[in-house]
Amino acid sequence: MKTALTDRLGLDLPIIQAPMAGTSTPELAAAVSNAGALGSISIASVDAVEGRRQIQALKALTTRPFNVNLFCHAPTPPDPARDRAWVDSLRPLFAQFGAAPPETLTEIYQSFLTDDAKLAVLLDEKPAVISFHFGLPQPDQIAALKSAGCLLIASATTPEESRLAQAAGIDMVVAQGFEAGGHRGVFDPTDDPRFATLPLTRLLARELDIPVIAAGGIMDGAGIAAALALGAAGAQLGTAFVSCPESAANPAYRAALAGPRAERTRVSPVISGRPARGVENAFMQRGDEALTAGYPYAYDLGKALNAAAHAQGDDGYAPQWAGQAPPLARALPAAELVEVLAQEIRAAVSRLQRLL
Repeated sequence: MKTALTDRLGLDLPIIQAPMAGTSTPELAAAVSNAGALGSISIASVDAVEGRRQIQALKALTTRPFNVNLFCHAPTPPDPARDRAWVDSLRPLFAQFGAAPPETLTEIYQSFLTDDAKLAVLLDEKPAVISFHFGLPQPDQIAALKSAGCLLIASATTPEESRLAQAAGIDMVVAQGFEAGGHRGVFDPTDDPRFATLPLTRLLARELDIPVIAAGGIMDGAGIAAALALGAAGAQLGTAFVSCPESAANPAYRAALAGPRAERTRVSPVISGRPARGVENAFMQRGDEALTAGYPYAYDLGKALNAAAHAQGDDGYAPQWAGQAPPLARALPAAELVEVLAQEIRAAVSRLQRLL
């Protein structure tokens, strides 16, 4: 299973474990990397000090390549009036749980575009791979990271975004289809054509001069083989690894993926302020998308509402990010899951060869 992805990084398998913030851990990433695929962590939602700690913890668990993910969203200007409308719209929900919402929303996640401290950490630690979501780094950041020997990957949800990534010097592109779990990587959330994984992968593989990695709704080896057949150099799987014991998913999250609710996922901006796919919950059903505050201000309120509900034993407001095929998940140790995926890829390729 040699591809441009495996050759560039010395991997055994063309598989990337997606760096889903909130569930990825150094232990999960190390297990995936040690099994011959590419493990990932996200430091997008933590500060530079915690980001360095996680990278160093991962280095202590593996000598294999791994990926570190960051968010490159354009910072949202403060909008107190919009924030107030969003807070007031959710005040009755807080009251149901005997709580009051925060009266002021804060920018809880700093974009990598303005985070010099995280850039310094990456230049010190030099992870083999660095990936970006929501947009592209500044030209000087790209130049510095490439000079440090890091391979750079960026999410693209449209052909135009992929062309911008290639022109900026990005080494590989993740073709993130609308089926993908977690946040949409779309550069501009107000202009999202919602390309599906398979057509987007094929369009990008045909057009780009750099390798394409398929992502979105891929849960098993058959899905990976399909992506490879379309010209992808590999596949990125996120939801498939959430149920692994090494992930940080809590029991309610794991139960949601294993139960009937997993058959219904939905893209909504109400939890964080940007469109994201997860298991449909009470927040998605009751929040008014037209009033949602900007990202990440809305996430400040969303986390507070989830905490208030959870304190009363209600997990209906938790972000349980998932793609469109969670029923295909297997609750296996990460290394075992990677091996199963490898076996399934080989079986899918053999089936296709027999048909031909």
